This record gives sequence, structure tokens and C-alpha cells, in this order.
Amino acid sequence: MESGRFVITGLPGTELPADLAALWRRYRVGGVILFRYNIKNPEQLRRLAADLLEVLGPEAIISVDQEGGAVLRLPFLPSPPPGMSLGAADDPELARAVGAATARGLAAYGFNLNFAPVLDLNTNPANPVIAERSFGADPERASELALAWHEGHAREGVATTGKHFPGHGDTTVDSHLGLPVVNKRLDELRRLELVPFARAADRLPALMTAHIVYPELDGELPATLSRRILTGLLREELGYDGVVVSDALNMRAVADHWGAPEAALLSLKAGADLVMPLGDLELQEATLARLQEALESGELPRRQAEASAERVTRLARAYPARLSGYGEGRLTADRELFARAWKAGLTAIGEPAPPPSGARLRVVAQERPSGDGVSEAGASGAELLRRLEEHWRVEPIFVSDPSEVPALHLPTDEAFNLLISNSRRLYPRTSWNWRPRLHVALWNPFAAATAPAPALLSYGFRAEALEAVLAWLRGEARARGRLPAPLQ
Repeated sequence: MESGRFVITGLPGTELPADLAALWRRYRVGGVILFRYNIKNPEQLRRLAADLLEVLGPEAIISVDQEGGAVLRLPFLPSPPPGMSLGAADDPELARAVGAATARGLAAYGFNLNFAPVLDLNTNPANPVIAERSFGADPERASELALAWHEGHAREGVATTGKHFPGHGDTTVDSHLGLPVVNKRLDELRRLELVPFARAADRLPALMTAHIVYPELDGELPATLSRRILTGLLREELGYDGVVVSDALNMRAVADHWGAPEAALLSLKAGADLVMPLGDLELQEATLARLQEALESGELPRRQAEASAERVTRLARAYPARLSGYGEGRLTADRELFARAWKAGLTAIGEPAPPPSGARLRVVAQERPSGDGVSEAGASGAELLRRLEEHWRVEPIFVSDPSEVPALHLPTDEAFNLLISNSRRLYPRTSWNWRPRLHVALWNPFAAATAPAPALLSYGFRAEALEAVLAWLRGEARARGRLPAPLQ
């Protein structure tokens, strides 16, 4: 048995290097994940997918993070809204349709595993990495919507992965940057965070682990490495028999403490079936060699390895990776569906009103909002300006960081002061030198709690979201969404 069967890994660019392909063949690596930097255009992606299928074989797993909203890797496909937008729309049939359309685009390019939907509950407004990715704070309603999304998605032939078990919603540390600790009692976890995973246990083909320490569950190891959590809680108590995938092992929550080779082994021993040692050729080779050594020596028990291999094979056969078509008519219909879905999620906070006809807009926004390792970069100030100038006279005031916004000194005149939050970052809780007439939160909805103005929440900044916001600003659309999580 080769160690590559338990590995999903990555590549550095838009082509598969020969030395990496040779390594994957030697250890029979079965899975790969693609990121934005691997994807240039449809033609290049089709060529890359064909190469991956040739190297990985008929039971290949080609995976991606295509949640919706800010977490999208295929920029040329229509953009689905994220979980919280669908939570605001509160329509399971819409969630099901969005899940299906998301999968159709992926299937056309060979993907057969998507690391979505997010099952984390939005229970902490200060969470730096989940926010609008969650379907909401209520465990029952968030579960229903996420599972509806899964049903549509899986129906189109692409497997889903609920994440991040046992819950990443109540953290104040991003596990890409550090090791979060959630000090919640077990009864609280059972009442909140664990509910969506318990409901998904007999339905989702895969679940992803969280790099988080839960002292009530395991006082030493994060969930990704904890046998108490992955085997004791997930396998034995919740009865889950699908594929358990580790989150990326290059994230600092794990990499800074264990390193990829040992973390990969610990995760498999804990109960994971697939691990993600993402990194260069040297790191991948070291991890595959360490796992192979553990398989051959019995350090990774043979029976457990065989059970994991059987689960992975079952998933790959149930959701085969293959290139297919995505006709122009279908693509157009899915784009229209997503446009309707973004509009359905628009949410008003504090009775916001659009600018009067003929108003001069003074627009305050971040000039170049960046991504954060999992989310792509937000809409730039220049893009916002271009779209707004089609309808209004605009005076832009761009800042380099959201922390600068409260201290601005704006003229007192007839201009309509419009604040646009185009970053995930929240404003500092401090006194403001000025007061916006309207706040449009294009990304993190919790920014509405830190700005002194009525707000319109879109939960995202994609082209379809911006069109929905512009329609509302022009008085052509209503904000009917209901906030699915408390702002503070």
C-alpha cells in the first residue's frame, strides 16, 4: 500500500512540473487541491486537469475551495453567494439551487471534491476568518440550509466537504496564523457547534477537521491530530463513516508546532483518511516518505489504513473526476440564478435609505483590500469608483487601512457621505469624527456593528453582489434578507 493514497497535495503554478509528477507516480498520490494561483483561464485549467487525471489515475481526487463569496478559486465562473447571504435569504430551495449550480461549474473542469459547505456556526462576531462564510448562528436553521446546499451540489456529481469539525465559528484566532483554543463546556458544544456536524454525519461524503484545541475534548492536541475527537467523537459517537480530511498542514496552527510530516502521520493515526501536506517538492517528498515508513513498520496500523483507503476509494468511485461541458446556455442560466440569490440576501440594518436622485456621493473605502490566505482580495476602490460613476457624481476618499476611517475629517456640506466596507477587517471601536449617511458592508457583515450608520449588507463583493447593491442604491431592488446572526 502506497502512502500517496492518503494524501491531497498541491503544485506551485499553472502547470504540473515533471519532478512533482514523478514523485506523485512513485507514491501513487491520489489527490490534489488547486488554488487561484494554479488557475489562469478555462483553456489552461482544462489542460492542467487533463494532466492531473493522467498522472493521478482513474480514482483521482481533484479538489478546490469554491464556497462562494470571498472564497472562490475559479474567477471565470459565475460567482455564488456565501453561506451567510443564503442564510439571510432563508430559502432552502434557493440554497439547493445555488449548490447545484456551483457544482456544475466545477464538474466541467474535472473537479470532484469541493471543500464546502461551511458548517461552522457564526457565534462570534470577532471571528477573523469565518464571518460571512457561515450560514448563520442558529444550529438548526444553519444546518438545514447547508444540507440543502450539499444536496444540490452532490446531485451534480461533485462531492461536498463539511467544515471545520468540530467547529471554527467561536474563535478569535485565524488558524492560518496561530493555534486557536475554544474554552467551551461540552454541553455548550453539543447544543451549538456540534449540531450541524451531527446532522451531516449520515449525509455528507466528507468532513474537514479544524486546527483548534478544545480543552473539553482534548486538552493537548488540536482536533486535526486528536484521536479523542476524530475517532472517539466523530467516528464512534456521531457514527460518521465518510472521508475525514485534514485542513491544510502548512497552516501555522499545525506547522509551527509539529511540521507537516509528523502532523500528517498524527492526523491519520487520529482518524483522518486524507491529509494535506501543502508545500514544495522537498516537503511533499519528506511527508510521503514518513507516511510510507509508518505504513511499512506498522506505526500506522494496517487495519486502520485499509479502512481509510476503502473510504477514499468509495468517494472517488461515487464521484469520478472527469472533464465535461458547460454550455453557454447553462452558464448564462447559472449566472442569472446567482444574481437573483445575491439580491435575495440583501439585508437592511437600521432603516438605510438610498442616496437621493442627483446626489453627489462622497465615498469612503479601502483603496486595495487584500486577501487573507483563504479569501480572495476584495473589490478595489478603483472598481467601486468605476461602477458608481456610471450613475452618480462621485468624490472618492480612499484609505490604506480600515483603522484610518473613524479619524477622517470630512467637509460639512451637501454631499452624501457613503461608507463602503470592502475589506474583511472591522473598524476599531472608537469615537468617529464624522457620521456616514449610509454604510454598505460589501464583505464582513459585522462591520455594521462598528460603524455609526444605517447599513446595507451584501455579504460579498463579487460582480453579481455589486450589481445587487447598485440596484438597491438606484431604488430598483429591496433588501428583504434577515440577518442570520447577531451583530454583537
